Amino acid sequence: MSNHSAVKISHKSLLVRSELQQELLTLLQYASSGQEIVIVCIGTDRSTGDCLGPLVGTHLAKYRSALMQVYGSIAEPVHALNLAQTMDTIQKSYRNPFIIGIDACLGQASSVGYIQANLGPVRPGAGVNKELPPVGNMHITGVVNVGGFMEYFVLQNTRLHLVMSMADIIAQCLYHAIAKRSRNSSEVEQQFNLSEFNL
Repeated sequence: MSNHSAVKISHKSLLVRSELQQELLTLLQYASSGQEIVIVCIGTDRSTGDCLGPLVGTHLAKYRSALMQVYGSIAEPVHALNLAQTMDTIQKSYRNPFIIGIDACLGQASSVGYIQANLGPVRPGAGVNKELPPVGNMHITGVVNVGGFMEYFVLQNTRLHLVMSMADIIAQCLYHAIAKRSRNSSEVEQQFNLSEFNL
């Protein structure tokens, strides 16, 4: 695992989209060109605070992109009860996928509204003391509310506007980063093929 340090950007920042997209593009470089990108959006639509993942998945599905496979949406959420089964399905369906885990999290009051991205897995359920399998070669999380006290109540009483705003930013930046990575790879391959041809 690389020593890549986590990036943390406020969803209110004027530069959030450009900075997050650039950071995600950097993290995606850790995927080899042949790896399929599988995005696992964790959470439930039964809790406003915990629906960040499903909202991101719903947004991503609208792109209908062959560059990524998406698990978890508002219609078909990936949550505590089916996460292990979903991960098992993914491992059986793809030879060596590069998995991106997306989840909501709780944090300090000063961190609420911040989007974080880094290498390594997300640990779903950690904020509410649940033991669930870690997910992802890289992860994106959104701090939706304050942690440390009555977590379930806090998640249920999180502003939907905040979660929707963060989900929109994450989905848009992730899609564009994946698309740009694909274009860059294609250009490199074309240049390589041309240089071979010119020999």
